[in-house]
Amino acid sequence: MAVFTELSCDEVAAFFLTLGLSQPRSVRGIVTGIENTNYFVDTDGGEYVLTLFERLTFEQLPFYLHFMKHLAAQGMPVPDPVANADGAILHSLKERPAVVVNRLPGKSETEPTAAHCSSLGEFLARLHLTGLDYPRRQANPRGLEWWNEVVPVVGRCASDGQRLLLASELAFQNQIALSWAYRQLPRGPVHADLFRDNVLFEKGLLSGVFDFYFAGCDAFLFDVAVCLNDWCVDSRTGRQDGTRAAVFLGAYESVRALIPSEHVLLPAMRRAGAFRFWLSRLWDLPRQAALLKPHDPSHFERMLRVLRGEIGSS
Repeated sequence: MAVFTELSCDEVAAFFLTLGLSQPRSVRGIVTGIENTNYFVDTDGGEYVLTLFERLTFEQLPFYLHFMKHLAAQGMPVPDPVANADGAILHSLKERPAVVVNRLPGKSETEPTAAHCSSLGEFLARLHLTGLDYPRRQANPRGLEWWNEVVPVVGRCASDGQRLLLASELAFQNQIALSWAYRQLPRGPVHADLFRDNVLFEKGLLSGVFDFYFAGCDAFLFDVAVCLNDWCVDSRTGRQDGTRAAVFLGAYESVRALIPSEHVLLPAMRRAGAFRFWLSRLWDLPRQAALLKPHDPSHFERMLRVLRGEIGSS
């Protein structure tokens, strides 16, 4: 989340009127994130998040928005897009696609405990099972195909050592994708970006998961790996916390058991998760916005080297 397109209170008020929502009392830009323009909007009738999409198009967005609607209808703690009088949940504001969702309670945990990881593992497995009957299909927008397109581009600005790492890991991941074990992996809609700052807790309980705008259909194991890489490591060193990892996986498997191929490929998928976010952070910089805190690519480069066994994890 960030602010690339600035809106006045009057513009937001006029937009909310078209959705039948109460008039705003306050409108505040959200600084975190790098993809979209976001505002917290408080009204007498409730608290909302207004998003204007800076990259995603009107044609791309229905998969994400209806996936959230699908999950919310099953009682999962995710944003529920607001419909207009015609039932549409995708809107237009300042010539950009826009959506309004309810603001979820709670706050993110920057230093998660084993209990937080347990709650997340259970939620993620429920998300995977609940999404199995979601009818829309869209490939992971930043999956293997995207990696093959982007590596030659970001490599132009990389050091010699980084270019070697990019090429080597891409070759490894392409080879994994051709394997029998990879073809056996259970698949369906995945969040694909389930980082600490996209999950909320209230009184120790998971109260919300948001930012579904990198979701797509992929191996469920990729989602598991992304969570292990963020929730179950020391954020400063990249060293895995064995206790948190075991608790997370145990909670996940209490809802959906991993099959043998998933156990076999988990180390490779952890590498895939680190590789994907290293690429994304290289690709996303530099960006300009009225409010923006860019992410540091070096964290995931180091994590990838740790997972490949090139450097120690301490």
